[in-house]
Amino acid sequence: MAAGASLIIGLVIVVLASIVAWVFSPKGDNQTLWRSTLILSFVSCFLMWAIIFMAQWHPLIAPKRSDIRPDRVPQ
Repeated sequence: MAAGASLIIGLVIVVLASIVAWVFSPKGDNQTLWRSTLILSFVSCFLMWAIIFMAQWHPLIAPKRSDIRPDRVPQ
């Protein structure tokens, strides 16, 4: 599976889970609290996973120190 497809599949799963949480949240005075909590949890977990996934997929180039003298060539 291509790495880019993992992000799309994860996003689709989170959207579906959010829709299920919206529809099947318990009815009553705390329905808005349930919906908000579940959807924010799904989105937060997805964002954390996606950021870590992207950081490993495209890592930063290791920085080079500029305060070290270049090696001198012996004459």
